[in-house]
Amino acid sequence: MPDSKRKLFSSTNIAIAVAALGYFVDVYDLLLFNVVRWQSLEDLGLTIDQQTQTGVWLLNLQLIGMLVGGVLWGVLGDLRGRRSVLFGSIILYSVANLLNAGVGATSGVFSFVGGFDAITMYGILRFVAGVGLAGELGAGVTLVAEICSRHGRGIAVTIIGAVGVVGAIAAGVVNEFTGWRMSYAIGGVMGLALLVLRFAVFESGLFDAMKSESPNLSRGLLPILKSWTLALRLLKVVVVGMPIWFTLAIIVGLAPKIAGEMGLSPTPKPGHLVALFYTGAIFGDISSGLLSQRLKSRKIPIGIFLFGTAVGCALVLLLGPRSAAWYGAATVVMGFFSAYWIVVITTASELFGTNVRATVTTMTPNLIRASAVPISIFFALIAQPLGAVGATWLSGGLCFVLAALALWRLPEPFGRDLDFYEE
Repeated sequence: MPDSKRKLFSSTNIAIAVAALGYFVDVYDLLLFNVVRWQSLEDLGLTIDQQTQTGVWLLNLQLIGMLVGGVLWGVLGDLRGRRSVLFGSIILYSVANLLNAGVGATSGVFSFVGGFDAITMYGILRFVAGVGLAGELGAGVTLVAEICSRHGRGIAVTIIGAVGVVGAIAAGVVNEFTGWRMSYAIGGVMGLALLVLRFAVFESGLFDAMKSESPNLSRGLLPILKSWTLALRLLKVVVVGMPIWFTLAIIVGLAPKIAGEMGLSPTPKPGHLVALFYTGAIFGDISSGLLSQRLKSRKIPIGIFLFGTAVGCALVLLLGPRSAAWYGAATVVMGFFSAYWIVVITTASELFGTNVRATVTTMTPNLIRASAVPISIFFALIAQPLGAVGATWLSGGLCFVLAALALWRLPEPFGRDLDFYEE
């Protein structure tokens, strides 16, 4: 192999590894809160009712932080480069997680954080961590998509997705053996360790070419805000992915409440359900990515997995009342089919030009995650008259119908040349 090709091959592999490990840390932290929130809030002295309300509030703060960060890092990626986002996002996330380990503490390295009101500080740090995490997946996928061949980028992004979802299982396992404070601290240390590896990553050639050939081209968020066509296209991609976060925020995140109403005792532990969900998701991510390559389509695999996710949700609600084991088994099925996530992010990257690609690809996963906020609010409003199980049926049904309609209206982007701009 000539030296130039060997160098390109090596730099591509490093970029894939960095993006995959960054997504691992992203998923670890994002799901860690779902794993530890009941335990941590109980440890901080809240009652079960307070834990439910405060837990939703903290999750929403984290997701709002990711929404803010999605715009911030996405625009930065289109203005300053994809590589700059990989550094800034991981530093912010790591510091927030290390400090989160000291919330409400009276001793230890970060006990100075315990001098502030515990719940207020918890909320601030979840918001800051959300801002930091927001840049991980989008910047990584954008960089990898732009340096890989048009037919090979699907495989590369599938690797990112498969490695990333292991982070959720790691969150559950780490918390099982260390407790919630050490789990946050470990997440921060992993982020700082990953920071070192990122110095070996090179900038995207498409971005460098755009800077030199079209220095006056409008980049970032502005072209999207000025174009109804681009904004609507972005909205459709987000809605297609919305059911994924319905499953996580409602069926997994609120499992104690839903399973309790079903009559299960003891109710399934969220940490165990997260591990089961992502056990299915590991194989689902690989399957959806490979199916996309096999069919040479993004839309068809998304449609198949979207339908499977709806079936998985129905199985949880229909079989879950039998026992915690049935609830868990149905969660694995739901997790497998919910893993069309990485194909959705790849679709976002392929549907938009180089001058807005980082913005769109970074905003998309965070807008999808932030969709859990209105879903949670809607769920809370209808849970009073319908109950938790009835509210799950109605809110989930609405998510799936909207996603199917949005997917139908999207163009097929598979194999598209990414060297183009949005005017």
